Amino acid sequence: MTREIRAWLSDMDGVLVHEGIAVPGAAEFVRALRDAERPFLVLTNNSIFTPRDLRARLATSGIDLPEDAIWTSALATARFLVDQMPTGSAYVIGEAGLTTALYESGYTLTAAEPDFVVLGETRTYSFEAITKAIRLIQGGARFICTNPDVTGPSIEGDLPATGAVAAMIQAATRRQPYFVGKPNPIMMRTALNRLGAHSETTAMVGDRMDTDVVAGIEAGLRTYLVLTGSTRREDVERFPFRPSEIVGSVADLVDLV
Repeated sequence: MTREIRAWLSDMDGVLVHEGIAVPGAAEFVRALRDAERPFLVLTNNSIFTPRDLRARLATSGIDLPEDAIWTSALATARFLVDQMPTGSAYVIGEAGLTTALYESGYTLTAAEPDFVVLGETRTYSFEAITKAIRLIQGGARFICTNPDVTGPSIEGDLPATGAVAAMIQAATRRQPYFVGKPNPIMMRTALNRLGAHSETTAMVGDRMDTDVVAGIEAGLRTYLVLTGSTRREDVERFPFRPSEIVGSVADLVDLV
């Protein structure tokens, strides 16, 4: 018997939008969630943008989403660090999404003996900044990454992302980073806590087996894999786990809201 779904978590890229264009049915799915007053959050491992930035970007594609319905790996990382060390300091490689989240959490951003080195996405990774991060980690700073994704999408093709740069720093320091974003269940638990939702009655919608679906499974959620992003139906058999259900797109989920 399928359990009742009262709250929803959804990935963004590949589920609601694809290369900046709304996936057919995405606006209707979000509208259905809002009309039904279902608790929901859109999750993204991308730490470049603030929720305000992402709301504006989604709006240009026709998806009307409130700012507080967006939960990024940057916000989850800031929450994790505050839980670990409430008034700590960090040397950050990243953009406004990450630096704003840490600053608003009360963190001091500094290159002088920081408690943490925090690595996130940026459009222009600086060799000088990476070298600084390596030396700070060698000096005792703890190594945190917003997410493990090794590549990110662009119109021209894949771009190196946090996981790829983290591998370089790890090789140089021999220090393994801690990744906060999906598929780490911390990302899911902080999202559930933000909603006040229970895992037994929450669903996760995603387009990637190795992040979205496994994160949902490990958090005890019902999982829906959509085929509008990076995973094809035939790819599913390569994994030792399966989503609860495979659907063409979020358009197929509107009636379940």
